[in-house]
Order: sequence, then C-alpha cells, then structure tokens
Amino acid sequence: MARSRYVGPVTDSEDLPTTMRTRPREVARRTLADVAQHLDAPQAPGEDPVVTGISLSTRTLQPGDLYAALPGSRVHGADFADAAKARTRDSISSGRPRRAATYLAESAVGSARSAVVGTIGTRVKGVPAASALTTPEAPDLQALFAVMREEQVEVCAMEVSSHALVQGRVEGFAFDVAAFLNLGRDHLDFHRDLDDYFAAKASLFTPEHAERAVVNIDDEHGRRLVDLTPLPVTTFSTDGRVADWRAANVRPHRLGTDLEVLGPDGLELDLHVPLPGVFNVANALAVIASLATVGHDPADLAAGIATSPGVPGRMERVDAGQEWTAVVDYAHKPDAVEAVLTALRPVTPGRLVVVIGAGGDRDLGKRPLMGEVAARYADLVVVTDDNPRTEDPAAIRRAVLAGAEGGAAEVVEVAGRRDAIAHAVAVARRGDTVVVAGKGHEQGQEIGDVVHPFDDREVLRRLVEELA
Repeated sequence: MARSRYVGPVTDSEDLPTTMRTRPREVARRTLADVAQHLDAPQAPGEDPVVTGISLSTRTLQPGDLYAALPGSRVHGADFADAAKARTRDSISSGRPRRAATYLAESAVGSARSAVVGTIGTRVKGVPAASALTTPEAPDLQALFAVMREEQVEVCAMEVSSHALVQGRVEGFAFDVAAFLNLGRDHLDFHRDLDDYFAAKASLFTPEHAERAVVNIDDEHGRRLVDLTPLPVTTFSTDGRVADWRAANVRPHRLGTDLEVLGPDGLELDLHVPLPGVFNVANALAVIASLATVGHDPADLAAGIATSPGVPGRMERVDAGQEWTAVVDYAHKPDAVEAVLTALRPVTPGRLVVVIGAGGDRDLGKRPLMGEVAARYADLVVVTDDNPRTEDPAAIRRAVLAGAEGGAAEVVEVAGRRDAIAHAVAVARRGDTVVVAGKGHEQGQEIGDVVHPFDDREVLRRLVEELA
C-alpha cells in the first residue's frame, strides 16, 4: 500500500470526470543538462531544452517529455527514435533498465479516499484512468502517484507484478505494506521456473521496497517468505493455522461468505465478503490485516468490504433471469481454475459446467494441467479457444483436452469461443452453474495479430437472453 500526502483542494464527487488524467497538473521543470548530470551521462552539444516529463513509449509522449529509448524483450526503443521526434522535439536518450484484493481495499477505505492499480485497470477516487499493464512502467507510475497526490488520495492499493519487479518499475520508493497472498504456476514463459518466479516476488519484501510485510501462511511459498524476509511480518490464515489474523466459523453461500475475523489482542469481527470462494476470504483478510497495520480501524474496514460491488471479471455473476447461475472469471492458470470450481461446487445443487481454454504464446506446460483440474471438479468441461494469439487454436485445444482425458467429467470440444459459451447455455438447467473461465474483464480476443472485440460477460448475457 503506497502512502500519499495531502496537496491541493478536495474535488467534489459531482465534479469528478468520467476519465482521470494520468499526468499531474503541476510538473517539475528540469533542463536536459540537469538530467544528464544526474545520470552521469554526456550531454549532446547545442540547445538545453526544459524537460517536464519522461516516457518509455512513443504512444504516451507529450510535449516536453524526454524519450528513454530502452531495450525491450523483442525490439529496442531506439528503433522508434524517428517516431519520438515526430511527437516531441525534446532530446532522446538510450540506455538499459536496471531490472481482487485491490478492489476490496478500495471498498474497505472508500473510493473517495483511495486509488487502485492492477490487472483490471487503474482508478483514482473511483474514476478510471488509462493503463495498459498490471504495474505501469516507472515513469507512468510516478505520474499516476503525482495525480493521486493532487487528488488527495490517502491510500493506493496496487498489484505489483513479477515482471515489474524484475524490470525495476517500482524502484525509488517503498510501500508502507507489501502483502503476499499466494503463488501458483504462471508466467513461466518469462521466468525460468517456479523458484525464479518466487524469487522475483520475494524481492518486494525487502527494505528497499517495503516497510512491513503481511503474509498468507496457508500458502507454502508464504511460509517460505516468512523465514526469508527481513521485514516485520504480520501473518494471516483462513484454514486454522496459528496466525496474527484468522478466519473462523466460515459460512459460504451462493452470494458470498460470512465469517468471523479473529485479530490481535482478542479482536473479534463479523465479516461479510460479497464474493464466493475461500480465496476471496483470504483477499478480504489480507486487506484488513494490511490496512490495520497502518492505523485503519478493522471494524470500519469490514463494513466497507461488505458493501463491495464485486470485482469486474472475478467471480462476476451474469443474471438475465435464468434459473441457473452464470459466472465469468479470469481464472487462466491451474490453481485459479481449481479455486473457482471448488468455491462453486458446494453452492451448486445441479451440474457444474465450465467453459475453458488456454492462451497462446504462453506457458505450454499449464495447458494439460488446466484440463485435468477442470475435469476433476466440473461435471461438464467445454474446451474452446482463449486468446490463441499466433498459435494454432486447435493445437492449444488438443493440449487442454489431453489433460482432461480420464477424468470423471463429460468433455466436449467446441471451436470458437462464442459457440462454446452457447453450448454451455443451451445445456444448462435449473440449479446448474456455468462458469466461463479465462478472460474475465477482458474486452477483446487476440487471434493472430488482431484483437477482436469480445467480452465474455456481454456474450454470455446475450446468449441467455436469446434462449429465454
């Protein structure tokens, strides 16, 4: 959780824009010579322009920006120097880089006082701001922090990706609290293996990046982290382990979970989490533990979480009057699929149906694992396309189907995501639950080099209405 101090006037909620700016109104002005001296870099002869911003992408350049042409994973920023010159007349530099809980936090604190940055997007005081990455590039992130400061944001809850840690996007400041929820198989197209992935995540829990740690000790990697981190640690658990914060008397139901929260010094709280699944209980517990360690009242936090409207694309219900439950979720890795299906199984009196695929140009090894997990917990598995990108969709489906073979579930293959969702809707009956997994909040499907408009939630809703 990053801290922001008060600066400037409070904005009336009635005057809030529909889209938040991503650059501050007031900017520091530095000459190019100042910047070069700070970087211990030679300065080109000639004029000494004033620099008022910095960008790593020609798409976000503004007049007065310094374009940092850095090497990327596929191309070098210097290849776009001409495009940068066309966008801004300032100088160009080249070099090498050094290297569902956020939304609940927003509800806990209140959107009028908070900001969130993460996979689903960025919001400042409840107003969306343009962002493309889970954790923005360092210059964009610092610009967002400056906007939050101008807007008098008190708490920023953000997801810090392993990519961001490796690429140095969160250097130069420290979080008040770093929270660890869990670690599953993901991003192994970027990391060498799971240990490398864990090492990247663990680097957040150092004095250079954070002041204190909040850790889920139900996760084996969380228990490793408790022993590794030099930070002061607050622990939490949802399955009965000895911890500073615990979930007790957990009562899941179709619309969420009710439970008791047991905290330090004999604290006891009733908590309603309006999202199903024990993983959302863990998310809520992490929010309460994290914010309580920096002085927020746990009772107020619990009251705020109870009012959460939910998280877009995370166990999001689609209700068009049908007699069965429809859910869209972003689950796109084996442990996430397992978490979603095991959360919905106890509250599904009928059949549990899942529509699932796997992304192209990503970790090949998780595809059969996702099929195996889906066939283990669902009654009907509809294997289809996710974001095939540049791969052959049929080859990806075959890998998922290979994992699903031998399970107890009925398994069908339906090419074309819309057709697969239509198949699940057509066979659903009273008491069933249909889960469309993999894309969640995304509004496009990547096929080849083209992103086609596609929103699982809207497609599912239209298909239900057509069959009504």
